Amino acid sequence: MIVLFCGDVVGERATERLAASLPELRRRHRVDLVVVNAENSAPNGLGMGAAQVDRLLAAGADVITGGNHSWDSEESVGLLELPQVIRPANLAPGVPGRGVLHADAAGETVTVLNLADHCAMKSVKATAGKFLPAWEGWQRADRRGAVIVDYHGDHVLEKQIFAHAVDGEAAAVFGSHTHEATGPLYLLPGGTAFVTEVGMTGPGDGVQGFAPANLVSGLRSTGNPFSGAMPSVSVGPLVLGAVVLEVRQGRAVRMERVSWPDDEAAGGPRTAHDRAGVAA
Repeated sequence: MIVLFCGDVVGERATERLAASLPELRRRHRVDLVVVNAENSAPNGLGMGAAQVDRLLAAGADVITGGNHSWDSEESVGLLELPQVIRPANLAPGVPGRGVLHADAAGETVTVLNLADHCAMKSVKATAGKFLPAWEGWQRADRRGAVIVDYHGDHVLEKQIFAHAVDGEAAAVFGSHTHEATGPLYLLPGGTAFVTEVGMTGPGDGVQGFAPANLVSGLRSTGNPFSGAMPSVSVGPLVLGAVVLEVRQGRAVRMERVSWPDDEAAGGPRTAHDRAGVAA
């Protein structure tokens, strides 16, 4: 079974390019399951947009995951009712949405589990007083077959500890949220693939895909970068934060980073640190 995981999609332009690329990415890498974190896909980069989620699903995304921005707007909250859309599972009852999805891929049962750390969720009003530790969310989750985790978190340490804690039980732990891709790709001893941060799919310049001007102005004038107007999504060149994972009998055997199809055609394979695998 081959899984494609795409990190946080930021804005409308990135959504459109990813949607246009998904059919070729699926064909080229023989993908059976596509998971996309789309919590920043709305045109303003805050929450999910209905048109953007519809476009991704129509293009071949099977599962849409989220994070701290999953409740940013009424439109985003409404999208949590879709069967293909999940948000962090480690929350007490009463928060819109659900955190686990079961799917069939290549004749196998797959569980996609969305989790988040406290730092990522601490300012989310919709989840105030209802946050649970990620480990508790893992233990409570209905896990069947190969388990794919989108771990939406700030802290490298927490992501790495969690990945080692579930080594041999999860097929993969994909870090998301910080938008800045980390280099190493790991296949842990028990058969769990792990990357600290897959990276965003969005404008590669600015601040996590957003234009820096308002943030810089706020910092210089008040000491608080968020004291002014919210920044707009940057118009810079788009990057693809994505990995392809191969799973056999619930165990990860290969993981590598992927590029936009036109970049791959022009530039060939990624560098050595962009892949990890074990002998067949």
